[in-house]
Amino acid sequence: MARNSARNVALGGVTAALAVVIMCLGGIIPVATYVCPMLCAVLLATVLPAIKARLAWAWYGAVALLSLLLAPDKEAAAVFVFLGYYPIIKPWLDRCRLSILWKLLLFNTAIFLMYGLLIYVLGIDSITAEFQELGVVLSGVTLILGNVVLFLMDFLLTRMAKRKKRR
Repeated sequence: MARNSARNVALGGVTAALAVVIMCLGGIIPVATYVCPMLCAVLLATVLPAIKARLAWAWYGAVALLSLLLAPDKEAAAVFVFLGYYPIIKPWLDRCRLSILWKLLLFNTAIFLMYGLLIYVLGIDSITAEFQELGVVLSGVTLILGNVVLFLMDFLLTRMAKRKKRR
């Protein structure tokens, strides 16, 4: 039993380190602002069955904190902080009535809170300039596409979980 537990903790530590490296690479490619947090969430989903939910929360917290401290792209780190826990709570959301609405509410609330914090509290000028450049219409389109990507990721996580159960 102790050997299995130590293996799971080691697996969690190594994958957390990999996730931090992925988040640090996010500043290289502009689209990686949204891709890197999703890759880290998928990485969390792959180790979640082995490390269980309690250790998964510690994994998420460690990666979120280290991403905020080390990642050059603070927007990508904020996306992970506000949405990186999704694979942990997804099974609970799937069991809820009207799960699609709860997922939409979670995503949109997290995004509005995140950008509100980044713009109005932290005053990151590059994000303010980006929103002014995009305008209201393109910002709305970006939010809608973000919702679509959330459901694509949700579908991917569901398929991964089903495939894992078959083994």
